[in-house]
Amino acid sequence: MNNFRIVLRASVCGAILALPFLPLSAQAQSTATPSVPTIEQAMEMKSASDPQISPDGRFVAYLVTHTDWDENAFVRQIWISVPSTGDRYALTQGKKSSTDPAWSPDGKWLAFLSDRASSQPDAKPDTTQIYIISPTGGEARQLTNVETGVDSFSWSPDGKHIAFTAEDPKSDAQKAREKKYGDYHIIDGDYTMSHLWIVDASWPADGSLPKPARLTSGQDFTVQGFRWSPDGTRIAFDATKDPPLADMGTANIYILTVADKSLRKLTNAPGPNENPVWSPDGTQVAFNTHNGDADFFYTNAVIDVVSANGGTPKILTANFDEDAELMEWSPQGIYFEAGQRTYSHVFRLDPQSDAITRVTSPDDFHTGGVSFTHDFKTIAFSGMTGDNQFGEIYVSPVDSFAPKKLTDMSAQYANFHLATREVIQWKSGDGTPVEGILIKPANFDPSKKYPLMVEIHGGPTGTSLAVRSPDRYYPIELFAARGAVILEPNYRGSAGYGAKFRALNVRNLGVGDYADVISGVDYVISQGYIDPKRVTSMGWSEGGYISAFITTYSDRFCAVSVGAGISDWMTYYVNTDITPFTRQYLHATPWSDPEIYRKTSPITYINHAHTPTLIQQGSRDARVPVPDSWELYRGLMDRGVPVKFVLYQGFGHPITKPKEQRAVTQENWNWFAHYIWGDPLPDDLK
Repeated sequence: MNNFRIVLRASVCGAILALPFLPLSAQAQSTATPSVPTIEQAMEMKSASDPQISPDGRFVAYLVTHTDWDENAFVRQIWISVPSTGDRYALTQGKKSSTDPAWSPDGKWLAFLSDRASSQPDAKPDTTQIYIISPTGGEARQLTNVETGVDSFSWSPDGKHIAFTAEDPKSDAQKAREKKYGDYHIIDGDYTMSHLWIVDASWPADGSLPKPARLTSGQDFTVQGFRWSPDGTRIAFDATKDPPLADMGTANIYILTVADKSLRKLTNAPGPNENPVWSPDGTQVAFNTHNGDADFFYTNAVIDVVSANGGTPKILTANFDEDAELMEWSPQGIYFEAGQRTYSHVFRLDPQSDAITRVTSPDDFHTGGVSFTHDFKTIAFSGMTGDNQFGEIYVSPVDSFAPKKLTDMSAQYANFHLATREVIQWKSGDGTPVEGILIKPANFDPSKKYPLMVEIHGGPTGTSLAVRSPDRYYPIELFAARGAVILEPNYRGSAGYGAKFRALNVRNLGVGDYADVISGVDYVISQGYIDPKRVTSMGWSEGGYISAFITTYSDRFCAVSVGAGISDWMTYYVNTDITPFTRQYLHATPWSDPEIYRKTSPITYINHAHTPTLIQQGSRDARVPVPDSWELYRGLMDRGVPVKFVLYQGFGHPITKPKEQRAVTQENWNWFAHYIWGDPLPDDLK
């Protein structure tokens, strides 16, 4: 990890201090807050996710993530819960993760993905393969040994086969070119496609691995998600013309006949058209689409349905004002998931009448990953049954919703006194209603004056929720326990509030977002318990961009942390892996309308900057290019603004390993503890 830093002065909001620099250990001891998890304890908290209920409802498989400091990895293992008894046990173990559990149609086997060490004589090291295990335990058996590894898989309806996607290996021509000329890459030219394969789900009598057969091939498209038809004779899949995310708008639906590998395109309308789901009788296919809308980054994703033989699709959710994430098609209707303000729910759609019924309740319910039994009478999901809750795994009847909790992740926090969260609302400068989450210390006293820390979510189509989770990047519980109030604004562009709200920052990025944030700050200050001289901001990705805008644009904040944030939209446009994002939100390229790029770029206002700023980013970030951080850093340096730039080597847009996440979190703690409470900045992070 390289550490680029310059700290020009030691100051606290509202005062200049002369403080000695203490080693990190001394600082940690002087600011220890035993009422909440330390940074390391928060990093070590386990979480549960991805519940998969068996076809008959007897078992629920789910993932538990734990921290392995020795391997510097967040390791995921499969656990089994027995809803009828409340028993639960670990099914897989080891230093390598086991993920993507999927039940065989008869419920006798569980397939999963893992990059564990293989016993095969010609094993492909560090590749992800399919394994199969009994839900009652025993040794897992390896099913594939694909050269490039398996990306995703699905059982056939009869349980005899498994279809999977895998990236093609280098061609002979590519290998020959590399041998002759060395390793280089032609931009928008050298693509490695992913394709469909099929493998027998049983093993040959000699104990060798079954041999997969290729189902699709070529350079015309790269396969994304797929589903078997109910009778197992066809596979519907979505595919883009090539792998880069910049071409996600080319996604369309195809139908493959397994027996003869014949292929036809089901949809021809502009994409993205994706996530195909078969009707129970196999005569129709539903899919998610933006119906050719060129601005699909912020418009509603709807559900369309089309005959499996082709034809004109019909929109089923035209009157549902949010993204409708398609899940399953049962005899009772089509199930989908959607955000509703700061909550999320499961809905059932009648494909004949287009009537929509909400399945989950009450209103303040949060649902995540969802799976159904074969008869669609029981549902398993991850979520929270109200605010100020931790994520757990639940089961419930579908038609008389009554969640039963299967896990107890919150028990890890039983001895801590945690902050409380509540949903608040205010009006932005143009009168737009805006919601956010207000986090208060456990011992909050409205007669006191607290610093206000603003944490801004990414996206921009993310959503801050009034739920609890292990702190990552920003030690929110430690900040609250130290005596801070935290505001998490769902600024314009956030998901859950409808298409019109998501479009309010079109050609208004940064400017409109800042207005929402600062009006929220003003609202909380007006409540009487905030010290207006101690207001800070932090965020990653789009939250980092808004924080960078605050750094250069605002006089209201005394310290800022910019995580992987955009500083210059032109720099971003020519370097990012999702170029269409900028064109859609700004309705222009830098060459067609340089003024809108200038207006919405934090770097435009650099000569106004004076706020101490921490910059953090992964060195291989393709989503938000590293030059954006360098540009902001250099501008602040030239202005003489206190700034520290930390670059985490080898990481992309997220920082995915625990040691480096611990460093990110500790850096943020150090920065804000210094500028809010006057703690000394350590010489280095060791």
